[in-house]
Amino acid sequence: MCAPCEHAPQNVRWKDLVQLPKYQLWLEVSLPLPWLILSWGLYVSPLWPFGAVASFMFFLCALRLNHEAIHGNLGISRKWDIALLHLLSAVMLGCNTSIAWSHMQHHRHAMGPNDHEGRCGRMTATQVLIYGPRFPIDLIRACWRLAAQKWRWRILRDGAFVALFVGLCLWSGYRFLLLHMVAMIVAQCLTAFFAVWITHQGTAQSGLAGRSQRGVLAKLAYLMFYHREHHLFPRVPVIRLPDLANRLDAGVPGYAASRLPVFQLLDRPTL
Repeated sequence: MCAPCEHAPQNVRWKDLVQLPKYQLWLEVSLPLPWLILSWGLYVSPLWPFGAVASFMFFLCALRLNHEAIHGNLGISRKWDIALLHLLSAVMLGCNTSIAWSHMQHHRHAMGPNDHEGRCGRMTATQVLIYGPRFPIDLIRACWRLAAQKWRWRILRDGAFVALFVGLCLWSGYRFLLLHMVAMIVAQCLTAFFAVWITHQGTAQSGLAGRSQRGVLAKLAYLMFYHREHHLFPRVPVIRLPDLANRLDAGVPGYAASRLPVFQLLDRPTL
């Protein structure tokens, strides 16, 4: 049985946080690039095993950029949001179209029976790790079956871009591209755990919109663990979520006390 999910509190200023200045837009768009370059550089060096860490960080930053494009939080036209999703699909070896559709369903039907993404949050850690390789496939199937025709065309375009990138990697034979492919396949299999379960486990019973971390872990996760705040105010860009969290902690009675961190030991208590 799921508790009623919380809604955005009234009388909280947030609209001034929506608009990104140009420099922050370019910062968001370029965020994954240093990690991608570092991972490829490590893969061609004697330190190649450490490339996996850089690939993980690239995938995390690409997920953040992907997420902002889904919500239209970059301040660019929708056609460029969609183009960015297709580009990221190719390099991440995934289908960001199905992720975009399922994520918007996730916001509409949070932790309910029609939430294809959020169902991972009701699993145990072991269950979600076993389910992980099926997760991207299930999202594609749900989007293809339930979404409008335009989404099917976008899925096909994602598939074409992925096939083109994979073909390029295999044709080139470069070790750094082959290892990048392996890292992205593993990352896709772990997305259900890191992108959904870790921020939603236990929230179906609590009624909270999501978990929310403060402190060093939140920064290491590129602010993606401010997930409760994101669900309450999805139009606020990720880079502004700490500011929003401070307003909620200070201005909404009981908000800070009810917070569930992702990892308690690395959480900074609200002052």
